[in-house]
Formats: sequence, structure tokens, C-alpha cells
Amino acid sequence: MRRILVIDDDDRIRTLLAEYLGGRGFDLVTAEDGQAGLEALRASVPDLVVLDVMMPGLDGLGVLRELRAFSKVPVIMLTARGDDMDRIVGLELGADDYLGKPFNPRELVARIEAVLRRAGPQPASAAGALRAGPLLVDDDRRVVELDGVAVDLTTTEFEILRVLVANAGRVIPRDRLMELARGEDYAAFDRSVDVHVSHIRRKLGDDSRDPTFVKTVRGVGYTVPRDPR
Repeated sequence: MRRILVIDDDDRIRTLLAEYLGGRGFDLVTAEDGQAGLEALRASVPDLVVLDVMMPGLDGLGVLRELRAFSKVPVIMLTARGDDMDRIVGLELGADDYLGKPFNPRELVARIEAVLRRAGPQPASAAGALRAGPLLVDDDRRVVELDGVAVDLTTTEFEILRVLVANAGRVIPRDRLMELARGEDYAAFDRSVDVHVSHIRRKLGDDSRDPTFVKTVRGVGYTVPRDPR
């Protein structure tokens, strides 16, 4: 049974999700504030965290910042609808997805299942590991290596890079890239892909002004050359 930790100071939301997610086969654990959530995470890391941004004391962004220091567990942020800045900061800190409040519990379940699919074991591909010059993306092991050295990416970053390397030499539009990486239509916040790409470049040691691996095609999207370097 997949274990979900919900960190939210709203009693009604914790109760709602305990009933809704519990009735759909998830083992649910809840925490009423950021500090309690971190304590729960350190005691036993769940399969996924649903994390509210707006909480008194240690807010959701503070929790995410501390969490990413010791865990890569997938995180879905709950944000005030239309508050793009919280979403951008959450993505910069390593969130995998976000959902605006108020939300439909069915949509949250769909997003949880999509993130867990991306984070979990993937079926072996006929082509095996994907390569673009010194860059290797191994879908079977969920590993990215550059010159034989492992690169630590979040689930969403891995999926974006996998799609780009699998289509090396082709330009992938932003919306199509996120659709392929996430396995769903993507229109709510189409600039978040830029944040993820910025993280990927930084982790690959790429120069953002003149990148070697993930190149920008202005006004269209992104591409990885067939043979970078």
C-alpha cells in the first residue's frame, strides 16, 4: 500500500483527504504544521508528500527546502489558485507538481497517481539506455550520468531530460515537452518547464547563456543535440 503524507494546517482538508485517499487504497498520514511534517518525514519517508504552502510558523516552502536536503521523495504542493510566485519558488526548490486551492479531490488523486508512476519503476525500453554524446539517460535504472558521473535529478527533471534525449536533434515545444514528460495535458502554467530546464542545466554544469546540452529555441521550446560537445 502506497503511503501518502499530507502536511496542511486546515483540519477540514486533512479530514477530507484522510477519507478520500484512504478510501482509494492509500495509507494516509497527516501532519498539522510544517515542523510536525518534517518530524514525520524523518521518522519514515513516505511514497509521496502533499504539502500546503500557506501554513503558520514553518511554511510549505520552508519544509520543502529542508526536505530536499535529505530526501528525493515526490512532492505535490497545494497553492493559492493564481499565485504563480509560490509555484515558481516551489518548483525551484524541487517540487514535482502543484495544485491550486480549492481543488477537486479526484484531480489530486489523478496527480498523485501520475507522479507515483513517474517516480516508480518504468518498463524497459527496447532501445535501452539513451545517449547524447557524454550524456546517458538510463530509463531502466532511473539514472542520469554525465561522463560516467551520476547526476541527481528530481522525477520531473529526469522525465524532461529523458524526453529531450530520446528526441535528440528535434525541437520539442514547451507544452508538448511537459505533456510527454508528465503523461497528461499541460496548460495551467506553461512557464514552469523553464524552471525545470534551468535546474537541469545547473546540475549538468551547463552555461545558461550558451548551454551545451539543453538548448533553447526561442519562441518554440528546447532541444538536445545528437552529439553535444
